[in-house]
Amino acid sequence: MTEGVVKEYQVSVSRACKMMRLPKSQYYYQSKKDDKEVIAALQHLAEQHPSYGFRKLFAYIRRSGNLWNHKRVYRVYRLLKLNKKRKGKRRLPTRVKHPLQQQEAINQSWSMDFMSDSLVNGRKFRTLNVIDDCNREALAIEVDTSLSAKRVIRTLEQVITWRGKPQMIRVDNGPEYTSKDFELWARQSNIAIQFTQPGKPMQNGFIERFNGSYRKEILDAYVFFELHEVRQLTEEWVEEYNTNRPHEALNNLTPNEWKKHLETKK
Repeated sequence: MTEGVVKEYQVSVSRACKMMRLPKSQYYYQSKKDDKEVIAALQHLAEQHPSYGFRKLFAYIRRSGNLWNHKRVYRVYRLLKLNKKRKGKRRLPTRVKHPLQQQEAINQSWSMDFMSDSLVNGRKFRTLNVIDDCNREALAIEVDTSLSAKRVIRTLEQVITWRGKPQMIRVDNGPEYTSKDFELWARQSNIAIQFTQPGKPMQNGFIERFNGSYRKEILDAYVFFELHEVRQLTEEWVEEYNTNRPHEALNNLTPNEWKKHLETKK
C-alpha cells in the first residue's frame, strides 16, 4: 500500500511511510521465504491423495528427500486450506473399449441403462431398461421414482428366474453399477460386467437404440399423471416390441421370431 502512495502521489518514501505510520525499514523489507516448491509439492500430493491429512502428506514430503520443517509445511498447508474438509472426486478405473458385436446366442450378453422423465406435477421418475443383445428382446423396464443398486439386482434376479443367466452385462459407469452391492452380486453370480468408457454412450449402442425408440413412442408421446399409467403403457409397448414389431437388424423379424429362428438352427 505504501508503494502505491509513493507512485500515485509522487512523494518520497519517508513521507509516504509517515503518512501510513509505518517504519521505513518495512517498506524496503523483502521476505526471504519462497514457498513455491512447498506449495507445488503439497498440491501434487493432495491431488493424488485427497483423503490424506497433514501428517501423512508431511511424511510423503520427508520420504521424497525434502527437509522442510513441519512448521513451514503446516503453514503452507493451512494457506492452501488443505486443513478444511474436502471431498475427493471418486475416480473410475481405466475402462477398455469393447466393440459392439452381434451375439450369436441368447444370454451371451445383455445391455442395461437408465432413463428419466417426469409426471405432469413435476415429479421425476426413472426407468431401468434391460435387453438381450442377441435378439434385442426387451427383458425388463422397471419404472419408479428411485432405482437403487439393490433394486437393479432384484430386477435382474427376477429376469434370470425365467430367462436364464447372462454371461455378461454391458453398462455405463453410473453409481448403481459401480456400487459394491452390484459388484459383489455380479461376482457371486459369475456374471461379467463390461463397462463402457466415460462419455462414450454409443459403446452401449444396442440399449441406446432401444432407449430412443422407447422415448419416442412412449415417454415423449404421452402425458403421465401417475406412475401406474407409465407402467401400464410400458408393459403394452414391451409386448408389442417383442412379438409384433419387425427389427431391421434381425432381417425384419421380431425379437421373439429371431429367438425361435436361433433355436431351430441348433
